[in-house]
Amino acid sequence: MRLLCLLLWPALALAQPRPRPTYCNPLNLDYGYTPFERFSTAGRHRATADPVITLFKGTYYLFSTNQKGYWWSDDLASWHFLARSFLKPENTVLDDLCAPAVRAVGDTLLVIGSSAKANFALWRSTDPKANKWEKAADPFPVSAWDPDLFLDDDGRLYLYYGSSNEFPLYGVQLSRKTYQPLGQPTPLFKLNDAQFGWQRFGEYLDNTFLAPFMEGAWMTKHGGKYYLQYGAPGTEFSGYADGVQVADRPLGSYVPQPHNPFAWKPGGFARGAGHGNTFQDKWGNWWHVSTMVVNVKNNFERRLGLWPAGFDAAGTLYCNTAFGDYPHYLPTGPANHLQSQFTGWMLLNYNKPVQASSTLGGYAPNLAVDESIKTYWSAATANPGEYFQTDLGAVCTVRAVQLNYADQNVNPAFLGKQPGLYHQYRLYHSLDGKTWQLLVDKSQNRTDVPHDYIELKTPLRTRYLKLENRHMPTGKFALSGLRVFGLGSGAKPQPVKEFVVLRTATDKRSAWLRWAPNDAATGYNIYLGLAPDKLYSCAMVLGANDYYFKGMDKDRTYYFTIEAFNENGVSSRTPVQQVK
Repeated sequence: MRLLCLLLWPALALAQPRPRPTYCNPLNLDYGYTPFERFSTAGRHRATADPVITLFKGTYYLFSTNQKGYWWSDDLASWHFLARSFLKPENTVLDDLCAPAVRAVGDTLLVIGSSAKANFALWRSTDPKANKWEKAADPFPVSAWDPDLFLDDDGRLYLYYGSSNEFPLYGVQLSRKTYQPLGQPTPLFKLNDAQFGWQRFGEYLDNTFLAPFMEGAWMTKHGGKYYLQYGAPGTEFSGYADGVQVADRPLGSYVPQPHNPFAWKPGGFARGAGHGNTFQDKWGNWWHVSTMVVNVKNNFERRLGLWPAGFDAAGTLYCNTAFGDYPHYLPTGPANHLQSQFTGWMLLNYNKPVQASSTLGGYAPNLAVDESIKTYWSAATANPGEYFQTDLGAVCTVRAVQLNYADQNVNPAFLGKQPGLYHQYRLYHSLDGKTWQLLVDKSQNRTDVPHDYIELKTPLRTRYLKLENRHMPTGKFALSGLRVFGLGSGAKPQPVKEFVVLRTATDKRSAWLRWAPNDAATGYNIYLGLAPDKLYSCAMVLGANDYYFKGMDKDRTYYFTIEAFNENGVSSRTPVQQVK
């Protein structure tokens, strides 16, 4: 019997399902610092936005604004940076690939950034992993801000572009040989915030300061239809989202998809899901990568997020952002993104007791567990030995930890992409807060990990975690969020009671949602959509039992439901309500 087991062991081992890898937003990338002096008056800070992920020759490539290079990955989890300036030597601007267009054309990858003047080059590569590039057109003949290149099935190449609160998105066909426009650009569509509430400008969609901005064109063709996506209403707001219009031909005419915005994340630790792109992974699963908002040091302080997406049976483009900054599974094969990819690992230390080795001014320790990327704790120094400690309140099962560093007193020389940066730390755990055991040792790490995410190999039963600083790349030892995920040992909350949705008669774009407070809940997820079985949008609410939703199409009927959650799990949802 023993011999039989030994003989069968290799086959049995191969037959065992491999554990699915996980990731957590914001993406853990070595984000560069803003290259603009005028954007840093409130402090030097990391920033990027406007991402594009493309699967090219079996490798994923990620380009985003002003990084002087790009990333590649084999699995969407581990990203590797390649330094490369795409500016010509005579260019004196600092916008190196601002809001880049990236598109595969046969065996070639094309790349160009935004240009206010027609003096930027279009670049191409057949081997971007080796960082080998040459100019495909110099200068690129069209002046286009927030460009997107699209190759149709018939071999025709199109350019879409626009970034304005006055002008529409434009589209034009390009010559495949010279990249010259074939005819005049076609105006495609503008925003209509009088009809669509989510397009109103402002953090609370109050539209009292500026007309909303439309930007970030991206084209996806599916089922013979053309889905032209765009970001709105402003990159600095929690409601920054991606909408989509659909047409039968590349240059229109376009009509809004009924479900809009299709990518939207207005609540939680890191908010926003606008100006990105939709792509397919190695197994054909659809994903959407987009811009997330920080907006502390500057309006354009931002990060990147990745979301499961897809098209339903009716051809509706959707994006699943529920628990969008909690750990999610990455693909290892075909997946149904109408089903959640959320791991079920809950946040264990929201507003729980904390301790710190020191505190700088008003950057109090509790700000590292308040579930806001906009607030942070800072130690008085960046010295080795400075620490931050979090108490889960009881012994819990820990599955993953996310370390979100903040920028405090960053060296004044830090502008643009900086090579050679790294974080070093040790993470300890304890059952009693007195005897500590080493959990993660990155004291020899030589990589830049501003949003480091650690999935534990085996679940851990513990109560206290302590993060000890060993080295910061610059600035003080500061955290916007030390986030611990797993499952508590108590009961999940009961379903929400007395959930009501009041839609105003004078402005059908807006509604007030209210429910009875649930003392066992740490937060709530509100799901909404245009049919009871198509509740594709989700708003997370923390620390309140009401929510003002101003993002509706004034002429459509909506459906709502709500669930409560805490560190122990998620309640069942309430019956779906129709709101006319």
